[in-house]
Amino acid sequence: MPKLPKLPQGMPTPKQVLDFIQSSDIPAGKREIAKAFGLKGQEKIKLKALLKDMAEEGLIDGSKSAFHRMGGVPKVTTLRIVDVDDGELIAEPDNWDPEAPSKPPRLIVREPKMRGAKRPPALKRGDRILARTEETERGWIAHPMKKLPARTEGLMGIVEIDRTGKAWLAPVDKRVRQSAPIADRGEAEEGQLVIAERVGRSERAGVKVIEVVGDPLAPRSFSLIAIAKHGIPHIFPEEVLEEAPRAAKLKLSDKAREDLRHLPIVAIDPADARDHDDAIWAEPDGQGGFNALVAIADVSFYVRPGSALDREARKRGNSVYFPDRVVPMLPEVLSADVCSLMEGEDRAAMACHMHINADGKVSSFRFTRALVRIAHNIAYEDAQGLVDAGNPPEYLANLWAAWKALAAARDARDPLELELPERRVVLDAKGQIAEIAIRERLDAHRVVEDFMIAANVAAAKALEAKTAPVVYRIHEPPSREKLIALRDYLATMGKKLSLGQVVTPGLFNRMLKDISDEAERALVMEAVLRSQTQAYYGPANAGHFGLSLGSYAHFTSPIRRYSDLLVHRALVDAYKLEQPAPPGSIPATSGLSDRDRASLQQVSDAISQTERRAMEAERDTIDRYVAAWLSGRVGEVFDTRITGVQSFGFFATIVGLGGDGLVPISTLGGEYFRHDEAAKALVGSDSGTTYATGDRLKLKLAEANPLTGSLKFVLPDADTGRIEPRGNRPQERRGAGGPPKNAGKFMVGKRGRPGNIRHQGRKK
Repeated sequence: MPKLPKLPQGMPTPKQVLDFIQSSDIPAGKREIAKAFGLKGQEKIKLKALLKDMAEEGLIDGSKSAFHRMGGVPKVTTLRIVDVDDGELIAEPDNWDPEAPSKPPRLIVREPKMRGAKRPPALKRGDRILARTEETERGWIAHPMKKLPARTEGLMGIVEIDRTGKAWLAPVDKRVRQSAPIADRGEAEEGQLVIAERVGRSERAGVKVIEVVGDPLAPRSFSLIAIAKHGIPHIFPEEVLEEAPRAAKLKLSDKAREDLRHLPIVAIDPADARDHDDAIWAEPDGQGGFNALVAIADVSFYVRPGSALDREARKRGNSVYFPDRVVPMLPEVLSADVCSLMEGEDRAAMACHMHINADGKVSSFRFTRALVRIAHNIAYEDAQGLVDAGNPPEYLANLWAAWKALAAARDARDPLELELPERRVVLDAKGQIAEIAIRERLDAHRVVEDFMIAANVAAAKALEAKTAPVVYRIHEPPSREKLIALRDYLATMGKKLSLGQVVTPGLFNRMLKDISDEAERALVMEAVLRSQTQAYYGPANAGHFGLSLGSYAHFTSPIRRYSDLLVHRALVDAYKLEQPAPPGSIPATSGLSDRDRASLQQVSDAISQTERRAMEAERDTIDRYVAAWLSGRVGEVFDTRITGVQSFGFFATIVGLGGDGLVPISTLGGEYFRHDEAAKALVGSDSGTTYATGDRLKLKLAEANPLTGSLKFVLPDADTGRIEPRGNRPQERRGAGGPPKNAGKFMVGKRGRPGNIRHQGRKK
């Protein structure tokens, strides 16, 4: 082992600490750092404070026994094999924090070259390993030390008892195939949904039940499963709950704010909205254009950099919306009360004043801190009803007229138009499912959406005009690789996509508009959607391809998105809108902190990850509700559309309802089916029967599992008997102990009762 050069003795600088951590051949904790720099007594106390500061600033991560630089990995850690690239195994840290300020590093796995009986088993995608790591010029390298047992994802599951009385934790994640033995089930009873933790280093030691959630089919359980599975922070620390009421008591100054209480500003939201962070107003300017206002909750006035509220909001990144609950980014005293723009109440707002010319373009804008009093909180459906009735109140008539101008400018811009239906879960007062349907898309939604887009563009341009920091909302054009895949796929349908032209959203729009056949159009739309990149946040502008905009930032939802809060703070600084808080209560400044400015890239990466986490959790929960809704309709035949094809079968979704289910290839009959990857189809070798993405067909529902959200279908005339679900555990031996025979086949034979709280809609 090479020796490190002699280090300077005495209190180190942050850079010296980082250099030591990275160059050390052994895990470097507080004790090793203190020894290396010869620290004693009070210096060790100062070192502890320094390490804490470095962790908060995003320079290092880890624990007092083993630190590593932020974005790096520990010297010895658990990894998961995630990919194979040109024959090389690629791994990522198994427990990478989704709130970490950077993406998980990818490590090349160097398997030991051994022969004979000592040769370890070959590793494959999905395996977990304990490995020693090193950072080289080529990148991170992992040297496996041993292969680890498969992990029970989320440690949430159903308690099942086998015939010998042994308890097992059956997983509720459809990706997990193995149950875990329960070493201590406490008060938990068979059939209950529980949260557990491991009791030893080896998974053979089993798990211990630490919380009984209760009835696994109670609708509230579906969102709890998602919260646990995705690690969503949902309990506010005491210091946050103590600070929130103090922040809420900050007094609004009439003199320091523009008084807009005389304007009939209206907030149009879902009927069941838990918070109201935007409101709009418009009036004709007498010259064919409009004066317009977008008023947004002034969250930055209450949530200030360096406060406990801010630290927790940054950690959460965004609110998460489930059919039965919201996991808010901010405590309810702020999110649902003081910050929320409520009818008849004086509220702090960030106001975006805009002039919309006769062509629908925003010709000028300005930002102020304002005092508003919302004239009306109105639901989308009610606003649409008043307009459709033919004699809407003046405040709505003006909004619709201004929107028509904005819509004309949007049409000229030609943003990407993809029909992406949103499933809506309706619950009754008891939390039971009443209905699951596709949310109707109204003009009222488009009115609010186009006003919000205009304000978001204005915020980005206003900050650019001052060369101020911007957290952009970025949607990059499709990569060449994805465009080539799209071109090749379209070629199988006799359609051409020339890559020699500039690819714009309008190109895709025209392609879809020219297709009259509904099934074929759905097929192409799916392919276009798959070709798109995922939107993210970042301080370096790359435009918004989908909206056909050169500059775009999220400004309109600071109650539920941390990105918007950062944009508000940047506007406070750039346009000198500071309103200090009284000393002693909460931090004084409401603009960007030095930490915000220094770590804008890191926090952008982190909130992009929390956004993806929220989307996955929300989608998983809706899938579980859909499966519960369908569990009493097993055996019925539905109109479906194929959404994906693999070598082992194809996935289909019920038209008008959603919920993807698998049709195993083994149920398609006796002939051999070839997987045509380019055409995304399964083709029968004898009959030529083809099942391709986008095809419409009738399928019979064979299984619906509410706990995993999984569905299984078969052809209506299939005579295959019951499809065997995924095996959770090894086959039970006759007369031996082991998991019960039906473990993991949690089925519901009774339809869920009607049930109501609507899933809150989103605004761009």
